[in-house]
Amino acid sequence: MRVLITGSAGFIGYHLSDLLLSEGHEVVGLDSHNDYYDPALKAAREARLSGRDGFTPVRGKVETPGLLAELFARHRPEAVVHLAAQAGVRYSIENPRAYVEANLLGSFELLEAARAHPPRHLLMASTSSVYGANTEMPYRETDKADSQMSFYAATKKSNEAMAHSYAHLFDIPTTMFRFFTVYGPWGRPDMAPYLFTSAILDGRPIKVFNHGDMRRDFTYVSDLVRAIRLLIDAAPGRPATPDQIEPGDSLSPVAPWRVVNIGNGESVPLPEFIAAIEAASNRQAIRELLPMQPGDVPATWADTALLRRLTGYAPQTSVQEGARAYVAWFREYYGVS
Repeated sequence: MRVLITGSAGFIGYHLSDLLLSEGHEVVGLDSHNDYYDPALKAAREARLSGRDGFTPVRGKVETPGLLAELFARHRPEAVVHLAAQAGVRYSIENPRAYVEANLLGSFELLEAARAHPPRHLLMASTSSVYGANTEMPYRETDKADSQMSFYAATKKSNEAMAHSYAHLFDIPTTMFRFFTVYGPWGRPDMAPYLFTSAILDGRPIKVFNHGDMRRDFTYVSDLVRAIRLLIDAAPGRPATPDQIEPGDSLSPVAPWRVVNIGNGESVPLPEFIAAIEAASNRQAIRELLPMQPGDVPATWADTALLRRLTGYAPQTSVQEGARAYVAWFREYYGVS
């Protein structure tokens, strides 16, 4: 199988590319290597892929007019996994234009390319942040999600709507997946696991927002990419009638389109996650308790029943196991004793 992955030098894109290459598939990886965070980390990820059989790296921005159309036409991917995006809830307050360009225009370019050269399955990353102000948990894909709390989340919800219209109009089998607090080796330096681990190992205070009264569905990256890999083989079809849609399935009644949660299926208190990093680091954190940040939410929790129904798979890495693996990688990569 030939798979086009956008954002292939990113955190999740690197791990998914690695998994697909290990299975013998071909991967065309598009990435811009922008400077939102240290480009050296992206270069190091890509370097681990570039020597592998079947990997073709391409440098460029997804929002560049015609770039994705040219890649679709040249490589004719059977599956496309769109991971490239401007990430970060708080940065979307500071620089919203970056989200318009990468998330909205970039996804438009992708959908136009898929319209011209349809893959067997188009998969696009969304986020648990689209659930916004919803308070009923665990979050189910069929829940109404119209109260996004950040511009980042708003662009991702817009991507879901854009993709649905293209799936309906042009019969493109499309799966949107909503990620829940992904962490693990090669993770981004703007994410909490890096910020916590770096500060704990260095003896600096960690910032704990909402005074620690937060819960997250922490999802280990290897579990996440395994779920994506299995979803590649679960392309949705267009239902003949709405009554063919099973209860709990987010399949559209008018398009081969659905949305799927990918989470660990457990809402973990933030202090428990910090304790797991402390145990893995063999150091105690110095906590600086702070109020909630703008755009953030107090809790997330994924209902993963649909993922299990479609793939037979459920992520299961505990935060203790995941924290040990992350801290071990952090020490090795950054040379911290």
